[in-house]
Amino acid sequence: MPVHNADIEAIFTEIADLQEILGENPFRIRAYRNAARVIGGLGQEIRELIEVGADLTQFDGIGSDLAQKIETIVMTGTVDTLENLRREFPPGITDLLRVQGLGPKRLKQLLVELKIQNRDDLKQACEQGLVQKIRGFGAKLEAAILVSLTAQAAQGRRFLRAAVIPYVENLVGHLQKVAGVHSVTAAGSYRRGRDTVGDVDILCSAASSSPVMARFIAYDEMKDVLAHGETKSSVRLRSGLQVDLRVVPRESWGAALLYFTGSQAFNIALRKRAQDRGLKLNEYGLFPADADDEKKSQLPIIGKTEDAIFQSLEVPAIPPELREDRGEIAAALAGKLPRLVALRDIRGDLHGHTDQSDGTLTVEEVARAAKARGYEYIAITDHSKRLTVANGLDAERVLRQIDEIDKVNHLVKGVRVLKGIEVDILEDGQLDLPNTVLSRLDLVIGSVHHKFNLPEDLQTARVMKAMDNPYFTIFAHPTGRLLPDRFPYAINIPQIIEHAKKRGVVLELNANPFRLDLDDKYCRMAKEAGVLISIDSDSHTLADYDNIKHGLMQARRAWLEPKDVLNARPLAELLEIFKRRRT
Repeated sequence: MPVHNADIEAIFTEIADLQEILGENPFRIRAYRNAARVIGGLGQEIRELIEVGADLTQFDGIGSDLAQKIETIVMTGTVDTLENLRREFPPGITDLLRVQGLGPKRLKQLLVELKIQNRDDLKQACEQGLVQKIRGFGAKLEAAILVSLTAQAAQGRRFLRAAVIPYVENLVGHLQKVAGVHSVTAAGSYRRGRDTVGDVDILCSAASSSPVMARFIAYDEMKDVLAHGETKSSVRLRSGLQVDLRVVPRESWGAALLYFTGSQAFNIALRKRAQDRGLKLNEYGLFPADADDEKKSQLPIIGKTEDAIFQSLEVPAIPPELREDRGEIAAALAGKLPRLVALRDIRGDLHGHTDQSDGTLTVEEVARAAKARGYEYIAITDHSKRLTVANGLDAERVLRQIDEIDKVNHLVKGVRVLKGIEVDILEDGQLDLPNTVLSRLDLVIGSVHHKFNLPEDLQTARVMKAMDNPYFTIFAHPTGRLLPDRFPYAINIPQIIEHAKKRGVVLELNANPFRLDLDDKYCRMAKEAGVLISIDSDSHTLADYDNIKHGLMQARRAWLEPKDVLNARPLAELLEIFKRRRT
């Protein structure tokens, strides 16, 4: 069975998690995490590169030892380092790291003091009040852990959309090879661009369904066949992802694609519009409402394309990302659908790290990478000194970096490297570096990296005070969530949006697929308030610059247009915005 990049990424992440629980070398742990991030962001499958003899050490953060381990994983599906670590723990123990409030150190305490083996053990210990008695936990953390366990059980397992992309693309390509297939595509929440998906719906139009179904259940990633029928089958892949396949007639392709893309609320609203016109809309097509089954077979079906159905209902075509019944039909009828932001609109990236903190590229390499992407500008925003785990910069190192950026701007023509910092917001709302240093920079990104457990009013006040600093430019990953399982910290985002408007502060849509923070609903709220959004990769490696595509999908779901996006502005306008913020 072929090993995908997502599989290698998951193995390296699990190794890092287990090593961190054991308290092993932090530099080695960071190496595995960096390698996982690089591999997860590659646009080509690692196994294909190995097949043509590519040197894996060409990629940032992958040395000869990790390259050898990657080749072993591709050949065998695992590596001795992981198997040896797993023998030291109960099965699936890293799954508990997905519980809010638990990091490796706390998880180790639970293992040692309460002999926790799994989620059920942890839930029972919380319900019995045992967790709060452990030093460093307490009643509030115990309650938060219990809430997280309950919420995760209720929502079921969800997968990052970004992690699912290679599986979907490979499966679609696998089915397109069947003779007689007209069209194959993914539908459902995946097509609508949701940040996570529970399962994946694949839709296929073919002359005959039998060979398609036979090839589907024989897919080499398949672990279990959950259902197998003439026009619908369901399987579970080795990754745990459930995939449902439906084969539909060619004349119903558009109707089926519309129906299975959803959302349910959007479908209901569109069906209501059809009913108001004496029509009936379903996954087979658009019909007169009073046509019985016998008459339907003799009627021309409107359903070959989505556009044909929209046109018949006198509704301008609505992009899949907007189909959530959040006013998009009314906007379409009024001619007010947004011109959604696209990759061609992005002129630069305003959040990224170098090897001077926890990134892998030099300042010059960042500049050349931005130039290669056709960017007009790129910002260097390494961490500030409080974030010691990321080798954060103190005032002296920031000033040295400013001089280096000046030299690189003189050396690399055609792109402007902006001087910035990702400065920690301290618990009292102060920034981690003095204004005498911040004033030397083009932009200042403020972030919360600690004290996530403050009450909502204190957390909100903390951030608002930081935003009062005239050098504070962008509030990064504003809710602190990590998908799919670390929930946002308590903060009043509507109040933050109002304060950002008052102060001229920009809010970030962090495009790291584990963050995608702000979410689409809050981004739209910011748009309606007139607060700019910056869509940033939060890059630590060269591959991370591709994160921007995930942020753009989220931005499109938020109805964002180029005018709503800070880094869709030309350099001169961008610098003027920064200048106005300070005055």
